[in-house]
Amino acid sequence: MVCLHCVIRMQFDLALPSAVFLIVTASVFLYRKVEKAFKPLFEDQKFTARDAVLMVASMGIMVSIIAFLPGQAVQIGFMGAYSYMLFVFTYMVLKKWYLAAVLPVVFLVSYVYLFSNLAVYNLFVVVFAVVITIYISSFFTWKTVWLFAAILTVMDVIHVYLTGFMKQAAVGMIELKLPVMLILPRVPPSLHPIGLGTGDLFLAGLLAIQTAKKLGQKAGILVAAMNGVAMFVFEVISFNTGFADFFPATIVVVAGWLASLGAIQLTNSGRKPHGIDIVVVEDYWKYLA
Repeated sequence: MVCLHCVIRMQFDLALPSAVFLIVTASVFLYRKVEKAFKPLFEDQKFTARDAVLMVASMGIMVSIIAFLPGQAVQIGFMGAYSYMLFVFTYMVLKKWYLAAVLPVVFLVSYVYLFSNLAVYNLFVVVFAVVITIYISSFFTWKTVWLFAAILTVMDVIHVYLTGFMKQAAVGMIELKLPVMLILPRVPPSLHPIGLGTGDLFLAGLLAIQTAKKLGQKAGILVAAMNGVAMFVFEVISFNTGFADFFPATIVVVAGWLASLGAIQLTNSGRKPHGIDIVVVEDYWKYLA
């Protein structure tokens, strides 16, 4: 017997899963467009296992520090780092410093005058997530990304459930209107919005790009799609059971990635991995069959 009343009252959200799919897909396509500009600079500079461990350790230490730093220090540090990253990324792509200087200026002006508008705020969250994903992806290999994803997830769990620093740092930076979390109204509408950290978007994009480099662009898009599906399933469980108010979403991201690799293995058994190729959107859906 189906309880129609229960089905009608079941809460779900389409906004965040759709946004995750679109942002990660954009990262995969944009990486392919700009990788030629990055390749001469980073061709021989790849993270080793030690580098991956140190990077996660640095991120964990930074979260702990941010949780206790004065708000103004966090604000200045983040805005400086964000502006520098935007400048470097744009310069590497366009090769003209005066054009590269435009985006950081736009960011700083927008932060002062426009960040009270959620759409503008979210726009820079997406820009930051995509830029850092594309930039950092150049340093990873297929082997090191596995180690990085595993220990980053462990660090996330520790800082969410054991130390509580992740929530403390996130709340503090959001109060400063720093673009560290994608905040979306739920669809269908609800009283409470839903948020996802830029670190989680970065990990999802990194895994999708590395999968595309290893198994082809179709596989990268499948990772984006499965991350959206995993986020949807997690939200349904969370909204209807109330088990998680603040959750280490790296678990959801890694689960979506592993599910996509499993689907690829099932659909491509007996085939050899291939390089990055171009595929029309309609072809993606056969990987979900």
